[in-house]
Amino acid sequence: MEIEIGRSKRARRVYAFDDIAVVPSRRTRDPEDVSVGWTIDAYQFAIPVLAAPMDSVVSPTTAIMMGQLGGVGVLDLEGLWTRHENPEPLLAEIRSLPADKATARMQQMYSAPIQPELVTARLAEIRAGGVTVAGALSPQRTQELYETVVAAGVDLFVIRGTTVSAEHVSQNQEPLNLKKFIYELDVPVIVGGAATYTAALHLMRTGAAGVLVGFGGGAASTTRTTLGIHAPMATAVADVAGARRDYMDESGGRYVHVIADGGLGTSGDIVKAIACGADAVMLGTALARATDAPGGGFHWGAEAHHAQLPRGKRVEVGTVAPLEEILYGPAPVADGTANLVGALRRSMATTGYSDLKEFQRVEVVVAPYRVN
Repeated sequence: MEIEIGRSKRARRVYAFDDIAVVPSRRTRDPEDVSVGWTIDAYQFAIPVLAAPMDSVVSPTTAIMMGQLGGVGVLDLEGLWTRHENPEPLLAEIRSLPADKATARMQQMYSAPIQPELVTARLAEIRAGGVTVAGALSPQRTQELYETVVAAGVDLFVIRGTTVSAEHVSQNQEPLNLKKFIYELDVPVIVGGAATYTAALHLMRTGAAGVLVGFGGGAASTTRTTLGIHAPMATAVADVAGARRDYMDESGGRYVHVIADGGLGTSGDIVKAIACGADAVMLGTALARATDAPGGGFHWGAEAHHAQLPRGKRVEVGTVAPLEEILYGPAPVADGTANLVGALRRSMATTGYSDLKEFQRVEVVVAPYRVN
């Protein structure tokens, strides 16, 4: 349904996760009978959760912890861990910076060059932990560093930006040819973000194993304020899930995974993302609240230290519980910030669905939530 903004402009009505709710059905199940397992390519995971490639969320140590807990920790290969031999003092400094000094100091820290030998060493450290190795680069850095990443033995390769298109136009540099690039790699590639049906369909046609859905929707992002661009996540996920369905018909049955990435602050948001069609979720803020997260109660993304136009900030999210309790409980709070997997299981059981693919068919209603 379109709404008239003015005589010369109409707009489509779209929805965020807060605007919708899942509806119970006639059947219920025991939560222990529900499967939340997820498989992408040859890799199987106990839970559909990827830790976002952000220095406040993932270090080599927490990537190993995520893997041992059944998920995937994606290391930011352009972060402090690949620019500095010992980033721990810098992480501590970021936590202690006054708000008005944080952006400028972080820009200085992240201006140090990426060291390929550190990329290799960090990924080797994760591999030594016996878990799936996943690393992320921005589209701008992929051409420069992907050979180092693949040679280091990465299992899942993530190309992640605020927005990623299959057709980037530039008069100044040779753009990344995603279709050619993905075809030549021997590892599954997850790419995004995409926020529309058309953008996602083009990314699926490149051969990507998964598409990240989102655009500047996280707690640490100011993209809407800075650029005026925003993608309400319920509609974005449902649109991209529609692209997945149509691409399956077009390609003769090839399934591309839809991964919600942004606007997922609580367990209820995760439930609604999967109800709208996501196969898995990539979490930043929700995992930055872990007491053992590198951010120590603070959270920031790559946009927060962009050299020319920062579109994010360091935010204080506080701490709730250790990572294991954030994922599996027991929850010390009742606000949806802990026992994320337990909440997902209970929602699926309450609505009568036994696995994630089934749960994507659950009934959803528009029910805007307003805090008085």
